[in-house]
Amino acid sequence: MKKNIKRYICAITAAMCISAFATGCSDTAEPKASSAGGEDGVFTIAYAPNESTDQSTDARNGLAKDLEELLGCEVEEIQASDYNAIIEALRTGKADMAYMGALALALGSERSEIEPIVMNAEDGDREKAVYHSVLITSSSNSEINSINDIKGKTMAFVDPDSTSGNLVPTAEIMKAFPDEDLNSEKLHTNGDFFEAVSFSGSHQAGLQAVIKGDVDVVPISDQILASEISKGSANEGDVKIIHQSGAIPAEAMVVAKSVDDETRKKLTDFLVAYDNQAYFTDVIKKDNARFIACSIDDYKDIIELNNIINNE
Repeated sequence: MKKNIKRYICAITAAMCISAFATGCSDTAEPKASSAGGEDGVFTIAYAPNESTDQSTDARNGLAKDLEELLGCEVEEIQASDYNAIIEALRTGKADMAYMGALALALGSERSEIEPIVMNAEDGDREKAVYHSVLITSSSNSEINSINDIKGKTMAFVDPDSTSGNLVPTAEIMKAFPDEDLNSEKLHTNGDFFEAVSFSGSHQAGLQAVIKGDVDVVPISDQILASEISKGSANEGDVKIIHQSGAIPAEAMVVAKSVDDETRKKLTDFLVAYDNQAYFTDVIKKDNARFIACSIDDYKDIIELNNIINNE
């Protein structure tokens, strides 16, 4: 197990993919009952709370309007409560496309056969299609200065299906404490390793919980942390980074199983060429990002890590 985790930390590369459109959107074709878009011919994009902030509303609406022109049908957005809800929406046809992290993508590919089509990459460079999970604490907390100081403290992971907010930090903590005989259950049970452990629901909520002193430590995507500081939701001096993970495959746009090959190609080509700066700044949280084509193969290391950590 340690060998596999070590290999993950050293070798993982990232990718991010795009979501799906149902074949029932065409004005001229009869919608199919099994279409991800449903019989009403509406194409639906699902976002997690991290991408559903007030600041990103206009940018998300901009993509929706652009897709309406491409697809010739109404495009709507929905905010899901968490990644599990997004996966379920894709499985049941309530969503056609979604933006999600690597772990949610891995779980979704098993539960509903979703497929990533594009990932975000800095400067559109595949080698930069990565990000990191960082553990942070309040800058005023003198007792915690490294990952080795977190035992017995309070922790708020982000979401059970979050890559940088749960899976990767779980693996990092297990690696940092080899003599503790840790597993995922112990790390998520009050009083076993942490004094208390919870889920914040979003990276932004976890960040604010640390700043307010409601919790000692939280994991957060380094890109979201930089974005929150850049837009003034937090000050650089409010927190300190006590640990950084290895590279994680970037988030992806994924499509539902019902999306046909022609529509997938149309969406992929459109998104790879998409250059709406506001969307990448406000939704993707990366000013110089662009979409690049990807596949499920880009996420094999995360799928393997999930199997290791959760003993599947």
